[in-house]
This record gives sequence, C-alpha cells and structure tokens, in this order.
Amino acid sequence: MTTTPTAVPAVKRDRTHYLYLAVIAAVALGIAVGLIWPDAGIELKPLGTGFVSLIKMMISPIIFCTIVLGIGSVRKAAKVGAVGGIALGYFLVMSLVALTIGLVVGNILHPGDGLHITNALKATGHAQVDSEALGGVDFVLSIIPTTFVSAFTEGQVLQTLLIALLAGFALQAMGSAGQPVLRGVEHIQRLVFRILGMIMWAAPIGAFGAIAAVVGSAGLDALKSLAVLMLGFYITCALFVFVVLGTVLRIVSGLSIFTLFKYLAREFLLILSTSSSESALPRLIAKMEHLGVSKPVVGITVPTGYSFNLDGTMIYMTMASLYIADALGTPMSIGEQIPLLLFLLLASKGAAGVSGAGLATLAGGLQSHKPALVDGVGLIVGIDRFMSEARALTNFAGNAVATVLIGTWTKEIDKTRVRQVLAGELPFDEKTLLDEGEPVVAPDLPEQREELAKA
Repeated sequence: MTTTPTAVPAVKRDRTHYLYLAVIAAVALGIAVGLIWPDAGIELKPLGTGFVSLIKMMISPIIFCTIVLGIGSVRKAAKVGAVGGIALGYFLVMSLVALTIGLVVGNILHPGDGLHITNALKATGHAQVDSEALGGVDFVLSIIPTTFVSAFTEGQVLQTLLIALLAGFALQAMGSAGQPVLRGVEHIQRLVFRILGMIMWAAPIGAFGAIAAVVGSAGLDALKSLAVLMLGFYITCALFVFVVLGTVLRIVSGLSIFTLFKYLAREFLLILSTSSSESALPRLIAKMEHLGVSKPVVGITVPTGYSFNLDGTMIYMTMASLYIADALGTPMSIGEQIPLLLFLLLASKGAAGVSGAGLATLAGGLQSHKPALVDGVGLIVGIDRFMSEARALTNFAGNAVATVLIGTWTKEIDKTRVRQVLAGELPFDEKTLLDEGEPVVAPDLPEQREELAKA
C-alpha cells in the first residue's frame, strides 16, 4: 500500500526584505546627495521629519492598547506593581553605570584640550537652553493629562502610560464584565499595527531625507576637529552595550546579545537612518511580545524605559560635559564632576519627551548647575546629530535588553518560545506586526491562563 505525500503549503515570501534593502540604498543615496549638493540635501529635511512624525502618531494608541490588554489579562494587580518596581530600580542602576563609564573614558581622553571658543559659539550654546525642561515636581505633575483624551492628542508617552494603567486596572477589577471591552481594544490594536505596517513602506523616503539633511548641513570638514569626541563616544557606547549589557543578559537570561540584536536588526537600521529611537518603539513592543515576553512586562517596561532608561543619553551628557569644561580651559575635578553628573541624571528625567532632548537636557542642566559651561555647548551643536545616532541606538539596545531581563526576573517570559523565535522557527509577521490567529485577550503564560480559568 502506497501513500501519497501530503503537499506542503508554500511559504509566503517576506516582501519587507526588499523594503529594508531599499532603506540601506536610500541612506547611501542620501549621504551622496548631502556631500555633492549640500544645499539640496538640507532642503530634503522635511522628508525625514515627516516620516518620524508618522511613526510618533502611532505611539500613543499602541502603548494604550498594549498596556490595557496586558494588565486586563492578569488577575493579580500586585504582579503589575512588581514589574514596575523592578523596572525603575534597574533603570536607575543602569543609568549610574552608564554615567560611570562615560566618566572614566572622558577623563582618559580629554578630547576638549586645546580648543578655542568664539563669541558666536557662546551665543549658540545659550540658545540651546530649552525652556520646556521641567524640574522634579513640575515633571511629576506634567504626567497628569488635562483630559482623558489629551494624552493621545499631545503625544506625551508618560501621560498615555498613566491613562492606560488606570484603564487596565479598572478592566481588571471589572472581571468578566470587562471582557467585551478588552476584545474591542484588541481589535483596535490590530488595526493600529496594520496602519503602522503601511507607514513603514515610507521608510526609504524618510531615511533618504534625514541623512541627506544631516550630511548637507554638517559636511565632513565640520567633523574633523571633533573626531576624537565622536570616536570616543561611539566606542564608549559600544563597550557599554556589548560588555555591560551583553554580560548581564548572558548571566541572567542565558542569551547572546548578538542573537537578540540580529532579531532586532531592522529596528536598528530604522533608528540609524532616522536618528530617532522613538521610530522603533512600536516595533519593539510588537517584537518583544512575539519573542515571548508577557504583555504586562512589555507594556510597562518599554514605554517607561523610553523616558527613564536612557543609557546612551547618560554617556553623552557625561562626555559632553567633560569636553566642554576642557574646551573652556576650566577642567573639573572628580569632586566637581560627580555632583554635576548626578544632577544631569535627574534633569534628563525632567526633560523626557522634549524635542532634541539630548542637547536640550545638557544645556538646561548646565544652566541650572554650572552656568559657566553653557558657553561651550555651541561646540557640539554641529555634531550633535551624528552623536544622536549612537545615543538613540544605545537607548534602544538598553530597553530591548531591559525587557528581556525584567521578563526573566519576574518569570514572565516563555523561554521555549524565545529559543524558537531567535532560531528563526517562529518568524515575525512584518505585515501585521502581530501573531495572526492569536486568541482574543489570551494571557501570555500558562500560570496566567490558570488564573483566568479559576476566575
């Protein structure tokens, strides 16, 4: 008796592969245009700005849906509180580690020695002091939105986080009566991610405009005198990511940071081409859930990390402060450096969400703590955009690793699924950015399913 072999269904080709090849080509073309026709390159800046704005438009609804579905699926509110507490504690420790590394490298290199500053550069530095940067109390109050919906219309991530937490806990308290609402939120989430998938096809255009504008405005000559600072900053960020974060990830989760970054390669390319880590925030949420981290951990860790876990920004402010002090001929002793950097650590939280937060936070922090150094901020304005590339990549890497670590510590991660996803056995759906066929409001882990069954 012979059996007819069963036909294997054809696997759909991932056409988005061509999209990211197009992004690489667009970056190369943008660099060429910026170098050959710098004036034309500068005029292309709205293309990059427009694309990043389209991505930012989707951040608030994605965060809201992710958190509401995550918290609404968990029966014990204490579990959510534990995730938040561990996340904030980890963010503080990593920020201090990043500051320390930047401090050590900055004191070894002394990249600002021998430079001279003009009155024009002094004026440029003072112009960077952002009046929107908030103090500690004002920052806490700013998390409360004016109305329930203004958190979505004003694009404030922490305000959206607050509203989503309140809605999630309310639906959790409603029990079975809240299930129809949760099903509705999940359908909205699918719609939002589908829209985001459509927007991503504009990535090559946005990358072309962003890179052409940066290269056209700065050029190569403007980078020569600052090459030591840039190179030192890039090396410091790489050491932090691959040595510090890589070691912690290996010890805690048993994962290779290179394998994780290979899984997130497209997000790194997107950040590199737009100089904005926010452009990859929605995709990081989707990919971390697909990886096997539970919805509550992803929903709380990623949005909070984008405001409180800014490792790249910490290193940037450390090295930039030392660079400016040396350039002004007023090098700081270790006793002066540490209080300034701790102040900048707090100031960076108050400026979360401010446009151009890296440079604006640095200028605002110096103005408040050591005003004489503001004169030197103008020295790094020309290369800030290039430094923001490494800053954004480091911030993104820190939040990706943090999500896996916190998922491991709270036992809210499916390790079997993680191995399958990283091995390529469960590919990510680039079209929907969600797992099609996923049960509506399905808890992510076996213990959560048991809790729901008991309820």
